[in-house]
Amino acid sequence: MTDRVRLTLEAGVADVRLSRDDKMNALDPPMIEGIAAVIDQLAATPGLRAVVLSGEGRAFCAGLDMMSMAGLAATDFDIMARTHGPANVFQQVCWGWRSLPVPVIAAVHGVAFGGGLQLMSGADVCVARPDTRLSVMEMKWGIVPDMAGFALWPGRVRDDVLRELVYTAREFSGDDAVGYGFVTRTAEDPLAEALALAREIASRNPEAIRAAKRLSNLSISGNVEAVLLAESREQGALIGRPNQIEAVAAGMQKRPARFED
Repeated sequence: MTDRVRLTLEAGVADVRLSRDDKMNALDPPMIEGIAAVIDQLAATPGLRAVVLSGEGRAFCAGLDMMSMAGLAATDFDIMARTHGPANVFQQVCWGWRSLPVPVIAAVHGVAFGGGLQLMSGADVCVARPDTRLSVMEMKWGIVPDMAGFALWPGRVRDDVLRELVYTAREFSGDDAVGYGFVTRTAEDPLAEALALAREIASRNPEAIRAAKRLSNLSISGNVEAVLLAESREQGALIGRPNQIEAVAAGMQKRPARFED
């Protein structure tokens, strides 16, 4: 547990809350390291039955904190390094929930943009407020989703819908997200719904629940290593290039971007 992530455990249910609410739980390096550490801690926790993942304050997660990431040297995080099995550390904060042996339920409200959307996608089940604002936002910054989204979304989101959302970065609502497949169902109080569901799961045979999760993962995983590596390769080829820099500059200056082919 860190000052970015709070963890409590009761009756086999882990309540994990992103706690950088003054920044809408945006992902900065300490948050990324904190989430990865909590996933490792949960993986080693005896008696764990289910996990609920939520965000404190006004939002679930606003995505990457672009200002804090802009100050990093290229060597601070090596996206090609497989630091967590098939994943790098950025992918682990999303993929790690899927790799936990127990079900994870995300409770989402406010916004889930970019990395925040990929973070919630790591959960087995997602409950969101109907008015939640969501976006596969990376194209706005001239990059591609690279926090395991392309490994998590197949089998969940229809392919042509996903392509449109990736290409355009447009926003959509929690109600829309149910139809698209990102969200399981909506609720006015997602956290209460998620905790109730987690407690119900915790009441089931834990061996059968773990077996069911392994089977669910196997049925849709495909070649995960290749997908995760391809995400990193494409991202590495984009970051720092003129068009990516222009995307950031245009966004910051609130003007149309001028891209070169």
